[in-house]
Amino acid sequence: MDSRRNFLKMAGLGGLTTLVTLKGADALADCDFRQTPKQPLGPFYPKQFPIDTDVDLTKLGNRHARAIGELVIVTGVVTDDFCRPIKGAIVEIWQACHTGKYNHPSDTSDSPLDPDFQYYGTMRTNDKGEYFFKTIKPGAYLASENWRRPPHIHYKVSLRGYRELVTQLYFAGDVLNQHDLILQDLHTDDQKKVVVDFVRTTEAGESVLKGNFDITLKKV
Repeated sequence: MDSRRNFLKMAGLGGLTTLVTLKGADALADCDFRQTPKQPLGPFYPKQFPIDTDVDLTKLGNRHARAIGELVIVTGVVTDDFCRPIKGAIVEIWQACHTGKYNHPSDTSDSPLDPDFQYYGTMRTNDKGEYFFKTIKPGAYLASENWRRPPHIHYKVSLRGYRELVTQLYFAGDVLNQHDLILQDLHTDDQKKVVVDFVRTTEAGESVLKGNFDITLKKV
């Protein structure tokens, strides 16, 4: 537990020890050697990165205000195709805020931005291949007249010697999942790899959705 607490502290989440349970070696028993399915990068990968890019997307810098929305904790382990943990992999996430709006010039929707939300975060996996982020559940949004995208979080995972992976995480049980053109383009077995079951719990007086999203990279 001390090593995990130090890991949280180094990442700027020292107060989240009770919120985050990293899986470590226990995750390897469930490891799937097949590469995590690819998904499109999408049009909203940051053109300019924010000053604050840490693992807590719910607050900006030292400001006390918190982003609006359901609190989400997502953890995972990055492994190679032999189920060995990958140390030092760069994990990037970006997403919409609770209104379904991205902080990106290409997002021309009328939905308001959340001035207290970070929209993007990144970290390197530790020596056990672990990563985690604290964020909020993104809102759905119209991709076209007849297509509403479900809540999802974009991922890009990279490290020299491995094929870069771009994918998306989805929330199990969302009614929009079954109609999403991007998610439904995957085989049923592959859909299961990117749709995460989140469990609602209460920590430090706040309702939290906690889920695990393990990622497998292929060597070059």
